[in-house]
Amino acid sequence: MADHSKLLNEIKWNTRQRMQFIEMMAYYTGVVTRSDVAKAFGLSDAAATKDLKLYQEIAPDNLVYKHTHFGFVPSLQFSEFFADLSPAKALTMIAQNLATVGGPYDVNALFGITSDEVPLPNRLPDKELLAQITRAIHHHKKLHVRYYSLSDRQSEEPRIIEPHALVNTGLRWHVRAYCEDKYDFRDFVLSRFLWAETTDEDAESSADYDEDWSEFVVLKLIPHPKLSEKKQQSLLIDYQATNGIIEVRARRALVGYALQRLNVDNTEDLHLNPNQFQLAISNRDEIAAYAGWALS
Repeated sequence: MADHSKLLNEIKWNTRQRMQFIEMMAYYTGVVTRSDVAKAFGLSDAAATKDLKLYQEIAPDNLVYKHTHFGFVPSLQFSEFFADLSPAKALTMIAQNLATVGGPYDVNALFGITSDEVPLPNRLPDKELLAQITRAIHHHKKLHVRYYSLSDRQSEEPRIIEPHALVNTGLRWHVRAYCEDKYDFRDFVLSRFLWAETTDEDAESSADYDEDWSEFVVLKLIPHPKLSEKKQQSLLIDYQATNGIIEVRARRALVGYALQRLNVDNTEDLHLNPNQFQLAISNRDEIAAYAGWALS
């Protein structure tokens, strides 16, 4: 193969995206054809052929043409050159039906692989409200909001926050922001905003001041002790544990959400149903200061 970094710098981004798709398609479906490339990017057959030829010139040892497939299959020496083919990236692209990390295809399964996800209730704001929040983050501005809190505070009372990041917990989206009313960084669920307006006033705080956001901690988990030995071993394999410990590195501000998402038995005496809450915390004392609200 030619020099990697030099080639990447010379190739235009839109061409590089098509090269990424060729690798992704070939590796995870076992074949990539001219029609695959043409259909994914709205190209003519001639243009798609040109892309495949370019890929062959750049990575001549990666693909082999098979007449029985009318396309190219990965060689035994295949090595990713353009794309990140890690399962974390690949499964997301397959599930979201993306040709690249650039945009969607259509209602047909681009890779010919059916996928679905567990349906959840809609917990999102309208686009105008979300735009105010994202603009405040982007321009580092203060945000006037009315927020429907689950606490005793009156939701009608306006407040000023200084947002710096969005977070997807897997169950909902929230914004991480400094709250001038509470003099602290807090999480605000997007669907609970009643109103938001970006101001012209510069935010005085930032992520650098949010220690629980900028600092990380390792959450150490083990299979629930009340599970059978066989089930415990299966979980250790499932989570690719090291020396019997499942390690999850997370921002301190997100540790509690990780416990919820992973269905961890968060009780001290581990009295929850181990078939539902299959994991337990090994370093409870270490994380208690950051995830106390998620522990019981």
